Amino acid sequence: MSDFLLPVQQVCDAYSELRTRVSDLMRSITSEQAQTIVPHCPQWTVKDCLAHIVGVPEDVISGQMDRVATDAWTDRQVQRHAKDSVEDLIAIWDANAPMFGKILPNIPQPIISQFMFDQTTHEHDIRRALSTPGARGSSAIAVAEGFLRNFVSRNADTEVSELANTSITGFEFVRSLSGRRTLEQISALGLPAKTVAKFIADAPFSLPTTTVVE
Repeated sequence: MSDFLLPVQQVCDAYSELRTRVSDLMRSITSEQAQTIVPHCPQWTVKDCLAHIVGVPEDVISGQMDRVATDAWTDRQVQRHAKDSVEDLIAIWDANAPMFGKILPNIPQPIISQFMFDQTTHEHDIRRALSTPGARGSSAIAVAEGFLRNFVSRNADTEVSELANTSITGFEFVRSLSGRRTLEQISALGLPAKTVAKFIADAPFSLPTTTVVE
């Protein structure tokens, strides 16, 4: 296992905490807030983003893994739950939790950490849309950071692989390397913006062109 990847049990615990945290947050919002556009995923509302978060474990359980992690895969999750309410989605998430809890520890590294990176990214996308920052020092952020550091450390480009050793840590590291910061913001943090842009050019997300303050 990479020095950057956290132990599987810690990843599982981080997911359980995230599920509770996001469920509690979503239960507290109005139906109007659920229709808020997510700035980092402008094709989605808050409810759509939750549908994706819920839809991933749902698809893992049912074996619906065709074109996994592509836009087509995530779009199916959103469309499948288009008529469901936030309450419906949380109920589905709760109902699937026991079965997924048995599956999750058997997902190998780094895939299990990649899953948590995705879940964590979208937790904070939702928080940005709702203007409810929080959980920036969570175990989920630590797992996501470990995944990203491991991923970039294996890049064939030496400049990109050196991003694994940057002194920028935690929430800002995760957001900067997941397409949630502009080049100007990345540079202001002390990260090599052109190198980050090079890394993101090969990733399934892109750099924002306008600043989204979190």
